[in-house]
Amino acid sequence: MAIVWKHPHGSLSVYPNLRCIASFGAGVDFIFENPDRPPDVAITRVVDDALAEDMSEYVFTVIMGYLKNTSQYVMDQFRGMWSPKPYSRISDHTIGIMGIGTLGTHLAKDLRNIGFKVVGWSKNPKKLKDIPVYHGAESRKEFLSKSSVLVCLLPLTPETRGILNQDTLNQLPKGAFLINVARGGHLKEEDLIPLLDSGHLSGACLDVFAEEPLPKEHPFWDHPLIQITPHVASVSDPASVVPQLAENYLRLSRGEELRNRVDLQQGY
Repeated sequence: MAIVWKHPHGSLSVYPNLRCIASFGAGVDFIFENPDRPPDVAITRVVDDALAEDMSEYVFTVIMGYLKNTSQYVMDQFRGMWSPKPYSRISDHTIGIMGIGTLGTHLAKDLRNIGFKVVGWSKNPKKLKDIPVYHGAESRKEFLSKSSVLVCLLPLTPETRGILNQDTLNQLPKGAFLINVARGGHLKEEDLIPLLDSGHLSGACLDVFAEEPLPKEHPFWDHPLIQITPHVASVSDPASVVPQLAENYLRLSRGEELRNRVDLQQGY
């Protein structure tokens, strides 16, 4: 069993008896992108209540900052500007969550309990109490049209890579706000700034990027409507994660079914 996180390509090929590749986090896209991955070896991922709660708290913080203009006021402070702005309320917004897996479901319920209107979208049918969940490509346009704040929590697969592009984001209401806390590969980066400059999007908060750390020359750093955080929305805590990895190792050694096993065809 190999426990990995963004391991160097080729590092697993020296283990001919490998029976399981265990991600140290919730994501597994980096495992599937490894060209020398043994194709039939089981893959597992971390499913952790602490990770889900961390993600929910991060997204809630960003949304409330957007509603109350706190990020803009931080910038105004350093410029010595006293510039009151109109704010909005929880009741004014519908939060659209792309990806209703473990993290997306937790976030959707938390936001709904706070009082937000919430809609979800996933590849396959999902049911959540009091939260409409759209599914499939044919319903994505309707889902996007209702989302004044869009949160991406999709798994990164060949199907979802680049899904946050000009065509998709143009289907959001004018003035919508984007939050990407999934993977940098979901966003077609060159499409974002024109949508911000045109006013179609009112802002974006990005925690993940195609290249990390984000290169110093990247145009996102200097754009006033883009908030950047360094991939910190939800970070695996060894004290919480190691016990489930150890349990899966024991299950593997006994020939038992593994917990949180990834579908090798779906990629998540």
